[in-house]
Amino acid sequence: MNSRQKGARGERELASILRAAGFDDARRGQQYSGANGDADVVGLPDIHIECKRNERLNIYDAISQARADAKMSEFPAVFHRKNNCEWLVTMTMDDWLEIYREYHSSRELAEQMGYEIEDNN
Repeated sequence: MNSRQKGARGERELASILRAAGFDDARRGQQYSGANGDADVVGLPDIHIECKRNERLNIYDAISQARADAKMSEFPAVFHRKNNCEWLVTMTMDDWLEIYREYHSSRELAEQMGYEIEDNN
């Protein structure tokens, strides 16, 4: 299988995983039609997804590509995996901290309002 086919298969696999997680609009982006700068997978609001399925990924090149292609309102992220390994997500520390702060603030607000918070463990 050539690298283009493997990449397309990885994009379909990732979109399927995101749909199963409740992101019903997740699908491959417009890469297959030759559009440049589109996310590899779309449907995850505010995240620009660069999808990589290779054994020897240069993560810095991949995150640079995601940053260059992301819109100003999007967090660039690289979703990647090697053969026989789980999917990983890589993003810059600054972007991760911004997302985590927002997540943490929303949990604190929910607790203050008396909502029961489900533990992720």
